[in-house]
Amino acid sequence: MIRDLEVVLSEGESHTAEFKRSPDKSLASEACAFANASGGRIFIGVGDGGEIVGTDTGNAARSKIQDTVNKIDPPLDIRMDVCGNMIVLTVPEGRDKPYCCPSGFYMRFGPNSQKLDRNAIFSFLNDEGLTHYDDIVRRDLPVSDRFDEAAYKRYLKLADIDESLGREPILVNLGAAERAGGELFFTNAGALFFRKNGEDMALRHANVVCALYKGTDKVHILDAKVLDGDVVSNIDDAVIFLKKHLRLRFVIKTLRREEILELPEDALREAVVNAACHRDYFERGANVMVEVFDDRVEITNPGGACKGITAENFGSISIARNPVVAAMLHRISYIEKMGTGIRRIRDTARAAGVAEPEFELTGFFKTTFRRTGADGEPIGRQSAANRSPISMGERKLKVLSHLEKQVRATSTEFASLLGISDGRVRSLLRDMASEGSIEKVGGGRYAHYVLAVRGQSVANRSPIGRQSAANRPSAGDGAGAPPADRRAAVEAFLSDRGKATAAELRPILGLSDGRVRSLLRDMASEGSIEKVGGGRYAHYVLREKR
Repeated sequence: MIRDLEVVLSEGESHTAEFKRSPDKSLASEACAFANASGGRIFIGVGDGGEIVGTDTGNAARSKIQDTVNKIDPPLDIRMDVCGNMIVLTVPEGRDKPYCCPSGFYMRFGPNSQKLDRNAIFSFLNDEGLTHYDDIVRRDLPVSDRFDEAAYKRYLKLADIDESLGREPILVNLGAAERAGGELFFTNAGALFFRKNGEDMALRHANVVCALYKGTDKVHILDAKVLDGDVVSNIDDAVIFLKKHLRLRFVIKTLRREEILELPEDALREAVVNAACHRDYFERGANVMVEVFDDRVEITNPGGACKGITAENFGSISIARNPVVAAMLHRISYIEKMGTGIRRIRDTARAAGVAEPEFELTGFFKTTFRRTGADGEPIGRQSAANRSPISMGERKLKVLSHLEKQVRATSTEFASLLGISDGRVRSLLRDMASEGSIEKVGGGRYAHYVLAVRGQSVANRSPIGRQSAANRPSAGDGAGAPPADRRAAVEAFLSDRGKATAAELRPILGLSDGRVRSLLRDMASEGSIEKVGGGRYAHYVLREKR
């Protein structure tokens, strides 16, 4: 008898448990989904509510089940146990992902198995480190078209490569191009370094967006710049943007005064290089963001930490999401040593006497530098003695209230809502999950949290002993009509840039995808902006500028 059977049946279907009354045709897809996720068990002879209804456990029935799961490719070692009048299949997490069955590829998300579409399969392969964006040959991007001679010659000079070796051998040896069908084509890495990008839709997601805000939130934009050059130029120009908007102080040690940036330039440059090098280039809906606030600098890239990097080993091991890009940057000394970037950022900050930067690893990878005033003290930070901390109970209330309104949220969203670090918010969410008030669904970049008990208000739930919803302070998530200043931010950004996609506006506004789309629909219906194109090519312009 399975030891935890009673507990599993009482808790219902989950990320690791599936109930089936009989072994139907979906059995292979359910097992495939578990293998592609973190493993799980399929209980045959159990109804949706967890009640045992029984099933045929004879040799013929078990042989048929075995034939069904044997259709999974590559082969998977699935254990079959007879437990009374039930059959239990134990599916391990696969070692040779991705797994497929005759009807396609499947992944387990919470209590459901979902078929992966083309984009989801690409994302899955990327997350598992089974494919790399930068070494894909682009047969739609011949080297002869829009080759950036200036960027190429600059790179050769930085890398100390003799141009007389010939363009094709140099590009091929760098991993920047490959010959196919008698023509030389860029790889994605080569296009990022040596192709004139500009408004080219093929590489527009590789742009770096820089923004200066008034205050500490993303409302009033004082300056914005979209960098659409090659990788090396974008890195350099992003650092120039930061130096332009950060304060200088002057120290006189000899006859000449020394100019010192409020945040160390080497640490800022390293963070920008990391963002450009390790971002998820398969994610076409987001850009690297370099943002300056009154109290901090944030450098963010899509993709989060690579698979295999955890909070415990972060900064001590190196896994390159884009190995060709990393090697090319290493060749020109923009990366000094593989795996030393995070340590160098921390060491440089300490040596400069500023606060160590904060790192967030989930969903998006974010490096936050706390700015300092003229006195060298962090801006907007009270001393520990004068700070009025939010109690653990209040934070849990905010989490529950937010989930009641939004249904689901990620740890990154909670970190922003609560104003605490990524590590502390993960600890809080683990505690709440163990208490039974919330539940974690999915893993990796797909992980999010939901209320563990649906259909009850926060006031009627009892794990923490909280207030009624009527007396509880608002979570401050800005539900309802968007404020005028967000509309002004959209108009200011479009005025500066000319056009933008919803995905490009999302990090500027600090809103979810759904709320950004809702805001843009409202503004379009009011006539202040206009949507141009559809699908992946959709973007927005000021109506009078079209």
